[in-house]
Amino acid sequence: MIRSELLEEVDEEYQFFCTALMEMFSGAYGCKQKPSSMSWLCVLLLLSVLSGGVTSTGSLYLIGLGSHDITGPAADVNMMGYANMEQIASGVHFRLRARTFIVAEPEGDRVVFVNLDACMASQLVKMKVIERLRVRYGNLYTEENVAISGIHSHAGSGGYLQYVVYLVTSLGFVRQSFDVLVDGIEKSIIQAHDNLRPGSIFVNEGELLNASINRSPSAYLNNPVEERSKYKYDVDKEMTLIKFVDDEWGPVGSFNWFATHGTSMSRTNSLISGDNKGAAARFMEDWFEQNVLLNGSESSYFSQSGSTRVPRRVSSIIPDLQEEYEELIELAASFQPSQGPATKFSSVSRRVRSAHRHADRPQFVSAFCQSNCGDVSPNVLGTFCIDSGLPCDFYHSTCNGKNELCYGRGPGYPDEFESTRIIGERQYKKAVELFDCAAEKVTGKIVYRHSYVDFSNLEVTLSHDGGVAEVVKTCPASMGFAFAAGTTDGPGAFDFKQGDNKGNAFWSFVRNLLKTPNEEQIECHLPKPILLDTGEMKDPYDWAPSILPVQIFRIGQLVILSVPGEFTTMAGRRLRDAVKRVLYSGGSDLDSNAHIVIAGLANTYSQYVTTFEEYQVQRYECKTIFLNLGGIIEGASTLYGPHTLRAYIQEFEKLARAIVSGEQVVPGPQPPDLLERQISLLPPVILDMTPPGVSFGDIKTDVPPRSIFRKRGIVSVTFWSASPRNDLMTEGTFALVEILRNQERWVPAYDDDDFCLRFKWARSSKLSPLSHAIIEWRIPESAVLGVYRIRHFGAAKNIFGSIRHFSGSSSAFIVA
Repeated sequence: MIRSELLEEVDEEYQFFCTALMEMFSGAYGCKQKPSSMSWLCVLLLLSVLSGGVTSTGSLYLIGLGSHDITGPAADVNMMGYANMEQIASGVHFRLRARTFIVAEPEGDRVVFVNLDACMASQLVKMKVIERLRVRYGNLYTEENVAISGIHSHAGSGGYLQYVVYLVTSLGFVRQSFDVLVDGIEKSIIQAHDNLRPGSIFVNEGELLNASINRSPSAYLNNPVEERSKYKYDVDKEMTLIKFVDDEWGPVGSFNWFATHGTSMSRTNSLISGDNKGAAARFMEDWFEQNVLLNGSESSYFSQSGSTRVPRRVSSIIPDLQEEYEELIELAASFQPSQGPATKFSSVSRRVRSAHRHADRPQFVSAFCQSNCGDVSPNVLGTFCIDSGLPCDFYHSTCNGKNELCYGRGPGYPDEFESTRIIGERQYKKAVELFDCAAEKVTGKIVYRHSYVDFSNLEVTLSHDGGVAEVVKTCPASMGFAFAAGTTDGPGAFDFKQGDNKGNAFWSFVRNLLKTPNEEQIECHLPKPILLDTGEMKDPYDWAPSILPVQIFRIGQLVILSVPGEFTTMAGRRLRDAVKRVLYSGGSDLDSNAHIVIAGLANTYSQYVTTFEEYQVQRYECKTIFLNLGGIIEGASTLYGPHTLRAYIQEFEKLARAIVSGEQVVPGPQPPDLLERQISLLPPVILDMTPPGVSFGDIKTDVPPRSIFRKRGIVSVTFWSASPRNDLMTEGTFALVEILRNQERWVPAYDDDDFCLRFKWARSSKLSPLSHAIIEWRIPESAVLGVYRIRHFGAAKNIFGSIRHFSGSSSAFIVA
């Protein structure tokens, strides 16, 4: 009775708030709370409002989120990840973004975490971002309290790291790839900083069982049986999610960590893509927009049925057309193809997300971060021989002795785009579930520690049974033979195979032409036979990193370990357990409820980190990169010898002890800034041309006259175009689907940030200045009846080097 009487006393807004609050916690999305307790909570909140007007929120933190486009050059540039020289970007699957959160204590410390839709973070990129932040904010944001992590998509533009071995396939440094990352990260941090407002953070965890498998099971089985018996699976199935809730606006974002490789898109794909994690982020941000903002108010967030299907992007701006088909066909026929001049901002103004964004509230940001993914594949159907269809050899991942025939299969096999969608959707659905049910509030202080460590000759203390200690050392970086076998996500070539710990005379001869390792180096890396002695190769500058960052963030009971590489499943477990033991030691206010996550590929890149036992097997994760006739097969290895993991554990334990004691740590030696020494062999765009009598943006292949397309059909239009490197269309779009509204106004419906729309670009011949763009729209089930057209935005370069923007549109057609 108390509850009903109070509700009669307050206005409609507070009635809604109480109802929404009770629905949220009393079973929405499967979350269970006792209704009676929630009734009293509602009463207390309402009494607070009635008696005190606007009350203090008492928030522990300031929270701010930001997001910015980091899509690199979509033409001519080698993609980063597979190190396949034939994998050259030629279009966009969907756009890449930098997503940032900042959490600050009102009168205390703060941390910044940036998640990139990129293969990995870059030491050089972070240096330049910090330099820019220092100019703008002084010492508020430094290398110590800023972490930058990559999702490990293998479908983004390469050439942005500073060490030689990561730049060979991209023909050296690619300034455009580098600049768009630095710019995008900086702007996402600025946006997050400007959005800082009082708010709360909630954390939740849950198992996701169908988005990952172990791709090196034989190496995993080399770990001690008693250790393996502690775990249910041979990969980590746990997803950890944090939810950001603004005191005024409600939910404004989420970040989660889950281990699975960004290799749903294969080594033959040439479209820029965020792979499965980038797709998951798109789906969740669209879900929130569709299920909360576009339904009119926050009330929809609390009263949804729980559906987590991939949302459609444009339902709120598309009218429900009911005209007869013949009338629509006549209407469509009145709109013929066209082309004309445009401005640099034309595509920005037409983006679907721009049309949807609510200027009066913070943008919802959702990031799907990488974790200890070293031996974890999204190709969950397993590995098969492409010649016989039989499973690959268990120990060497070969087919009749040939590794290049062994491939992993995703759930959408043989369609890699469908596999990307499915694995992305599985992560997105789990994240929505955790988001909706997140009830554990993050409380406690913000602390961070960061140090640079020279891993090329680091003393590591090993503890043996009986208290006996042994001091060993890490080694200068090197890469082993079996690396060139690649993995089942991207196999290599020739006679290399995983599990090779011997090498052969021919490749040893090739190695010695570059650098012959000395006996000390050979002994240090055993049982890995050295193919490339990268840590000791310095011409024209450093081939591999030696100085690496280690970093820990603590936000209340959430602890983030930022590691500059790809830890295997068991390596990550050992690191987390070691840090946990230190944090739970005497003097710490953390208890067993702490959530410790690994943020992989963070701050720089140093390839793989395996356990000592896995290292003995010498599979892919224990090796690295080799130049062959088909390109460079990236194996990304355990660079610093068999004790690499123990070295990381030792250094992270130091940071953890400093967090517990409140002491500072030694900053360590600064890594080199090699920007001025970079070499680029990628030719620039010289000139764009069209055939005589043709203009940029003209139609080359139009839709058929009076066309009617059905859902799940494909609309394809080809335009005369120019190199996408002339303008990356940052925060804009190369491709657009528009729908006719009220028979007179074209409204954006889908753009090149949508999963269903693909922008493909190609030259007429290899060195030709003529080029064309194919825009393919796979009509989704959610598309509504109406009149549509396809548009293309581009920029052309003339013989004098000036850039002119253009646009073109297809004939109109019907979707029925």
